[in-house]
Amino acid sequence: QVQPVESGGGSVQAGGSLRVSCAASGSSRYINCKSGAKWFHQPPGKEREFVAEIDNAGGTRYLDSAKGRFTISQDKDKSSVSLQMNSLRPEDTGMYICALVACSGVYDWGQGIQVTVSS
Repeated sequence: QVQPVESGGGSVQAGGSLRVSCAASGSSRYINCKSGAKWFHQPPGKEREFVAEIDNAGGTRYLDSAKGRFTISQDKDKSSVSLQMNSLRPEDTGMYICALVACSGVYDWGQGIQVTVSS
């Protein structure tokens, strides 16, 4: 199993922007197959929820509250994924966890990174 390493995140005031990224060492698990990536959000004391995904063809899907504010992107070798978050709200606070989908269908989960949005 591979654990991607996350970076970015931090603290920002409402209305601000942050970018979170995660990257795995080596791309052989993800390239030349139907792979993709996802981001999840876990608010304090709550369940993990889906935020965004990108598929092998570059198609994207978002949680309704993230549409128009968040943008998911993935590099060409599929071993990293980023989430650009604009117009942040206090309810966006929490851990952001990435999942790189390997060619085998296995999810390689990041460790999570904290985002705090103050009002």
